Amino acid sequence: MAMPATTLIVFGNPKAGTPLMLANPQVGVDLPLKVLVCEPEPGQVAVFFTAASELVERHSLSPELAAGLVPAERLIAAVIGKSVGA
Repeated sequence: MAMPATTLIVFGNPKAGTPLMLANPQVGVDLPLKVLVCEPEPGQVAVFFTAASELVERHSLSPELAAGLVPAERLIAAVIGKSVGA
């Protein structure tokens, strides 16, 4: 099968992720964080990742715990040149 150029970037921090998994083990399905970069059409780049707010909602995380995801989301946004919500 042929597939366009695609890269999956996986990164995490046990100090940030472990408290989340202790609060709700299901969050482990979304950790470590991932960013998918692909070229759906020649010369076109698409970047996909799940926003921290989505993970908070999906796994019913408290705002205090969710704060551990914000630095990673900001790093992702800075690398891809996008702004993210507060």
